[in-house]
Amino acid sequence: MVLAAEGQLRLDANWVDYLIVALYFAFVIGIGVMAKRSVSTSIDFFLSGRSLPAWVTGLAFISANLGAVEIMGMSANGAQFGIPTVHYFWIGAVPAMLFLGVVMMPFYYGSKVRSVPEFMRRRFGTGAHLVNALSFAIAQLLIAGINLFLLAKIVNILLGWNLYISLVVAAIIVLSYITLGGLSAAIYNEVLQFFVIVAALLPLTLVGLHKVGGYGGLKDKITAAGNGPAQLSSWPGTNLTGIDSPVLSVIGLVFGLGFVLSFGYWTTNFVEVQRAMASSSISAAQRSPIIGAFPKMFVPFIVIFPGMIAAVVASEVASAKADGSKSFDYNNSLLYLIRDLLPNGMLGIAIAGLLASFMAGMAANISAFNTVFSYDLWQTYIVKERSDDYYLRVGRIATFAATVIAIGTALIARNYQNIMDYLQTLFGFFNAPLFATFILGMFWKRMTATAAWTGLVSGTLAAIAVGVLGTDVLGSLSTGVWSLSGQGASFTAAGAAFVVDILVSVAVTSVTQPRKESELRGLVYSLTPKADFHDENEGALAWYQTPNTLAGIGLVMVVILNIIFW
Repeated sequence: MVLAAEGQLRLDANWVDYLIVALYFAFVIGIGVMAKRSVSTSIDFFLSGRSLPAWVTGLAFISANLGAVEIMGMSANGAQFGIPTVHYFWIGAVPAMLFLGVVMMPFYYGSKVRSVPEFMRRRFGTGAHLVNALSFAIAQLLIAGINLFLLAKIVNILLGWNLYISLVVAAIIVLSYITLGGLSAAIYNEVLQFFVIVAALLPLTLVGLHKVGGYGGLKDKITAAGNGPAQLSSWPGTNLTGIDSPVLSVIGLVFGLGFVLSFGYWTTNFVEVQRAMASSSISAAQRSPIIGAFPKMFVPFIVIFPGMIAAVVASEVASAKADGSKSFDYNNSLLYLIRDLLPNGMLGIAIAGLLASFMAGMAANISAFNTVFSYDLWQTYIVKERSDDYYLRVGRIATFAATVIAIGTALIARNYQNIMDYLQTLFGFFNAPLFATFILGMFWKRMTATAAWTGLVSGTLAAIAVGVLGTDVLGSLSTGVWSLSGQGASFTAAGAAFVVDILVSVAVTSVTQPRKESELRGLVYSLTPKADFHDENEGALAWYQTPNTLAGIGLVMVVILNIIFW
């Protein structure tokens, strides 16, 4: 099953595996070609004409996040840290997804904005809008590079191609269907990719558990390796945060990850919100993130557990764990497990699943970038009042340019031994201050436009300062003034960004003039009657289609999971 070539990990795929991968790519391109037929306006290209059912946008919502970072990054965390990694899902995702569906989606969808930055412009004007649009666009190019790098890495392993050639080939694959069919192509491919990913990772998990003697056997092997207490209990998660104090570690997880990073990402990140905005009604838009929350709860079992299994089964990972090596590339943990456990045929499905995850993540980044660039930057500040066809062409050109730039940002991602460290650092810089501004703006009518953009800038600078002063958080840019590294540093940076943004916004608001209340209807929670964003079909919905009921069920389930793995 293994070929060693110049010290690199190589999967011994045969013609069956190549055939499975080729069939998958044929479906991907075919979806793009079919989706192109429904693209006649910019709304069709960027928001799927706001016509898709909730189950489609719900699966796309979760699949867009089930990218390279989720698969490779979380399996790397599983191998390195164990069970505490579930916090990224049960604390750091599901509660915020439910909140988005119940509270915030009516504002996004009901206001008919085309993007999250556009909502910011309506609430605060051009200053905060420009800061938000620029920071979001930059973040998507950087995160797209992460997905592209790991996608190219799989092509490199499978075919033995040079990494740079793999980067270009992988980029062309994603570019082709996004340029053809826009968001519809991305969403329908994400639905396909969701099932392909599950079909790849579920058998891998089951085979791995069988090999180690079930979950009990896995716990025994981890305990025998001397890592039991830290890796088999989710709290206090000191090994994940890198914070020695159990109390401070819990605070970092709950406030830094569970509140600031989680709500900042899931409630304001247009990559995810864009999928819900493509829904056919307010109710469907609300249900999209809530529907996505249910599979999100169970993703740890097919992502984190394989990483934990790799840590005791794959010889390279196990030996690195035994000697405590900090230079080991845990991003490869899942690949080692696939290499050691799967026969040909199943290997092809696993490869297709990995490729699907990376393409889903990158396509989500690119489709969100081209919308914000075209509507929020180009149309708003550069070339105004042109025909709809013109902005449709701009969107396609932006898609091509973003893909080319992502090739460059992919080279940044390759410098990180655990890709989650890099990603959480980016989220701390871009999402945490944005969340603070959004929460204040949506629930505090007094907040002013000047406070919004100064708060955003100050919060971002605070996160960068924490990163620079920490140890190895930003690689060569870090100064090591204090001992702060890894994902605990990201939580701290996010917390600093949030607090500084809030303090600056409150201070600036106290000395600046707010807008008239009559101008804030539909933008501030207390000034917006429920009837404004009421779904006229709500009374005809079955109980399982009611957003609040679904969210309540989801909340109970995630609490139970947290208790079981306490």
